[in-house]
Amino acid sequence: MLYWWSKFVLLGPLMRLFCRPSIEGAENVPVRGGAILASNHLAVADSFFLPLMLPRRVTFLAKREYFTEPGIRGWFKRQFFSGVGQVPVDRSGGSAARATMDTAVRLLGEGKLLGIYPEGTRSPDGKLYKGKTGVARMALEGGVRVVPVVMVGTDKVNPIGSKMWRPRKVRIVIGEPLDFSRYEGMAGDRFIERSMTDEIMYNLMELSGQTYVDLYAASVKERAAAGAPPPAPARGAGQRPDAHVPDSRAS
Repeated sequence: MLYWWSKFVLLGPLMRLFCRPSIEGAENVPVRGGAILASNHLAVADSFFLPLMLPRRVTFLAKREYFTEPGIRGWFKRQFFSGVGQVPVDRSGGSAARATMDTAVRLLGEGKLLGIYPEGTRSPDGKLYKGKTGVARMALEGGVRVVPVVMVGTDKVNPIGSKMWRPRKVRIVIGEPLDFSRYEGMAGDRFIERSMTDEIMYNLMELSGQTYVDLYAASVKERAAAGAPPPAPARGAGQRPDAHVPDSRAS
């Protein structure tokens, strides 16, 4: 109930008024059952516009700290994050990755749409960075298809470091689902998971037109925060990911 209240009564009308969001390929999202929506990540606003433009609820995994702050402020934060479809995950400790995976697989098993950002963090400069293989492991363990999603313009609405959103046009492009069922039972094979992830990133690059960089966005951000010069372009920078598997859409 709170999700729909936020979507249609609180945030939704303002987002539609000021950002005139549009969507292409919404028919590629399954009407029922579990699936992963794998998206590029330009801004915090991505997690608001995608659920707004789809009829099905989209669930994102969020840091548990967003839901544990005490007092009135904490209550409002819990209501807000729950209202936009976020589920708390404990990312502390050595078992954090397993806890996140278990939560994702459980949600997929319940037939939920799970929103994932394979890059792991927002792009620091609008380029598309190397994907982390967790998305592949989730797809294999959950036995679901992966739907590539591209956000366009959210970095203009919500630039990194901005406190106020700006009225800019937002567009969402959704590609055809990728079926990795041929790898059933192969979760944990690092080569398979890397190849699957690279195929997902290649589809995102094709849909978005972004320049692909064969580096993790988090490492680029860490170097920038430390005042280090940008790393020399790695093999594949500005090119396609090295996806060594056949196109999932081929028969």
